[in-house]
Amino acid sequence: MYAAADIVEYFQWKEVIAIFVDDDYGRNGISILGDALAKNRAKISYKAALTPGATRSEMDDLLNEVNLMESRVYVVHVNPDSGLMLFSAAKSLGMMTSGYVWITTDWLPTVLDLSEALPQETMELIQGVVALRHHTPDSDGKKWFTSQWKNLKGSETSSFNSYALYAYDSVWLLARALDVFFNEGGNITFSEDPSLHDTNGSALHLTSLHVFDQGKKLLQTLLSMNFTGLTGLVRFDSEKNLINPSFDILNVGGTGVRTIGYWSNHSHLSTVAPELLYMKPPNISVSNQHLYGVIWPGEVTEKPRGWVFPNNGKPLRIAVPYRVTYEEFATKDKGPSGVRGYCIDVFEAAVNLLPYAVPHTYILYGDGRRNPMYSNIVYDVSQNVYDAAVGDITITTNRTRIVDFTQPYMESGLVVVAQVKEVKSSPWSFLRPFTWQMWCVSAAFFLFVGAVVWILEHRMNHEFRGPPSQQLITIVWFSFSTMFFAHRENTVSALGRLVLILWLWVVLIINSSYTASLTSILTVQQLTSRVKGIDSLVSSSDPIGIQDGSFAYNYLTEELNIAESRIRILKSQNDYTDMLEKGPNNGGVAAIVDELPYVELFLTSTKCNFRIVGQEFTKSGWGFIFQRDSPLGVDLSTAILQLSENGDLQRIHDKWLSRDGCSAQTDPIDDNQLSLTSFWGLFLICGIACFIALIFFSCRVCCQYRRFNTDGDERGIEDPESRETNRRSSMRATSFKDLIEFVDKKETEVKEMLKLKRKSSDQRRASSTCSDGQPSLTP
Repeated sequence: MYAAADIVEYFQWKEVIAIFVDDDYGRNGISILGDALAKNRAKISYKAALTPGATRSEMDDLLNEVNLMESRVYVVHVNPDSGLMLFSAAKSLGMMTSGYVWITTDWLPTVLDLSEALPQETMELIQGVVALRHHTPDSDGKKWFTSQWKNLKGSETSSFNSYALYAYDSVWLLARALDVFFNEGGNITFSEDPSLHDTNGSALHLTSLHVFDQGKKLLQTLLSMNFTGLTGLVRFDSEKNLINPSFDILNVGGTGVRTIGYWSNHSHLSTVAPELLYMKPPNISVSNQHLYGVIWPGEVTEKPRGWVFPNNGKPLRIAVPYRVTYEEFATKDKGPSGVRGYCIDVFEAAVNLLPYAVPHTYILYGDGRRNPMYSNIVYDVSQNVYDAAVGDITITTNRTRIVDFTQPYMESGLVVVAQVKEVKSSPWSFLRPFTWQMWCVSAAFFLFVGAVVWILEHRMNHEFRGPPSQQLITIVWFSFSTMFFAHRENTVSALGRLVLILWLWVVLIINSSYTASLTSILTVQQLTSRVKGIDSLVSSSDPIGIQDGSFAYNYLTEELNIAESRIRILKSQNDYTDMLEKGPNNGGVAAIVDELPYVELFLTSTKCNFRIVGQEFTKSGWGFIFQRDSPLGVDLSTAILQLSENGDLQRIHDKWLSRDGCSAQTDPIDDNQLSLTSFWGLFLICGIACFIALIFFSCRVCCQYRRFNTDGDERGIEDPESRETNRRSSMRATSFKDLIEFVDKKETEVKEMLKLKRKSSDQRRASSTCSDGQPSLTP
């Protein structure tokens, strides 16, 4: 049964009909089949039970019943004596043609293996059937047994099936166990069973039966056996099952059968013999499952769909939401179908693309006074109240847990709609291009760069010198004049020019951005709203409107943790306009949260007073609902993709939903402002350049100051004139004030002082050399 379930899973069928003999053998087998299918998310849709020894007419009635059902995959688990009669009835009813799938358990190979050649009319009954047979590996022992069987006199048939091999190994299993039993000192003794007694008038003589005293010991010996027989390795696990059971998967075709693969609990489906796979690690992954091609009933090689629309006279029950708002999507109609709308047209167009007829009837869901709760529709479909649901039903995670959705036919998502107003021009419009953070940082950098340039130019550029008040004015003037590239001061230092070039590049970009943004603000109509998007709406305490019956209620309260007291249910399209115009201060709402298709339709009927603010904050779609594992959902998904590819889906959309009106998206004024985020990279580059220039400048000044402050006096010189010369040529800085005074000096003065100090130091070294007592040789 697990092998049959894996075949069903391999061909991706989800429902089967079990045909079985109604006794312990049949019922137990089908029970295991149901468990095996459930592990693969498949199921038995109907159990067709045959009484033991059923007549042909009973088989005809049973097959007529199952033929009216949806599934076309049949698993047959009956006795060999009645199995071929069942297929004869199926063939007479036209159930052995293309589109049908027949899988049998090991009873069919049992019949086939016992006959060297079945009559042609018998083989025609089972063409295309897939059957399972116990796998027995080819071996010398099996060949010897075959030859001995053929030479056996008095046998009813010259052929044998797999059960003959298992019977042979069973005899040897008991023989080996008894041999071990006797070698271990076992004895054959019997005793009476007190639980057995004859009833009055009974002819069974139960009291004559005796119990084998060493039965438990012999059983343990049997379970511990380990040998290789004709059927392969004979060894049992802890549950008394054979280790590594395996089956041949056969396909009946022509005048014989062919092996299309194997099944074992080691690697499941494979085209490699199981005994070869036992030497490898187990692998039951989907990619490792393989079978050779199958010739199905009707001599077709293409995999059957495995189901058809049920031919039992019952049309598909389809629930349609009875909408009160936005009736363009789905609502009541006076026509034959009783419904109309965009969703209905999409469904009908998809059904028309299917290669089979789908009888269906529409059932309105709702009272027509308010929109129905869509979650209730989904639940009723899952409980088999309806077979499907067609409408503007959003695909959500919770809903997909209980029903199946088709491919989305409409993109959707939650958006925020708010009232917008035109922004009038004001005397302070020139400040709008930048945010206040951008203005502050820009002003700070203007002053910072001016101060850096002043520091770098102060020692060598006379235009950056003078009284402190004049120097401060120079810094401010130079800083802000660079905005217009109108600075009159020339830079002469290399570091100052480097900083100024980078800063002018930054200023050029800022000026260009400011000009472009201001032009847009003054020439393009600007709209603004107090609500900027879902984030500002959540952080506020204003009321929020939602459509009646929408899943937005659960999303806002459960996902975004918005208080239920803030939610206002809007039951008509007029409520949308009225509540938005009133606003939160007059009993209305600050904004409406709804799905994009509804909002686009709503905006076409307004006079541009409402717009979508912010971005779409959920991504979803609309789909048709079917019960779990319904094959119709897969086929309709393919049909919806075809509608999208050939353009029919867009034409249906244009028929119902296209309108002339305002554009859906608005550009709030705040979104046009340039923030610091867009320019922090420029400021970072300029700031780094300024700090590097200051570091180089500081290092250079420190080196000069150190050379200037070095004590070059010689301790042994007592000449007052020399000390006076040395005092005038060197400055002894002993405080921070002296350092500042040194930095404030011109570059030319510093170089002259250093030159004079170096000359004076050379003279002192020369005088010191002459006074060491060496005679002077004068001619």
